[in-house]
Amino acid sequence: MNPQRKQRILFVCMGNICRSPIVETVAREEFARAGIAADVASAGTESYHIGEGADPRAIEIAEANGYPLAQHRARQVSAGDFDRYDWILAMDRVNLSALTRHRPRSEGLEPALFLAHAGYDGLDEVPDPYYGKRRDFEHVLDLARRGTALLIERIAASREDAHA
Repeated sequence: MNPQRKQRILFVCMGNICRSPIVETVAREEFARAGIAADVASAGTESYHIGEGADPRAIEIAEANGYPLAQHRARQVSAGDFDRYDWILAMDRVNLSALTRHRPRSEGLEPALFLAHAGYDGLDEVPDPYYGKRRDFEHVLDLARRGTALLIERIAASREDAHA
């Protein structure tokens, strides 16, 4: 990431109604609180839910914790996303593989796993809560917060290095 300009990050899961929207809203809010200019969005590798809102359980968990999610509308990753964003961060290996297969060219932007890219120790995938319970969505929110905090630390450290 270029620490000197607006950060452009796309978070990706399968249907864009659970994990990636939660991470998107957490990142948007936490980047703003940290004073980091960011263009943050989310998308899905599949077209199952295009135009639909986030899963009601995701909305409930996010909004109960101060992260607005009710206005979210699912969309699918497009070829243009590979030019628009600095980082495309997948929630798990299945989505990472789909992104890697469908990127428009072999050189350039290389998608990565969100938690691994952030430097999260011990876990590199955000588990899919779709068939789970409330606690599974809470776990995703917790991972979104931790991963975003690590991204913020990484960007802050890059800015300090750039000024040194």
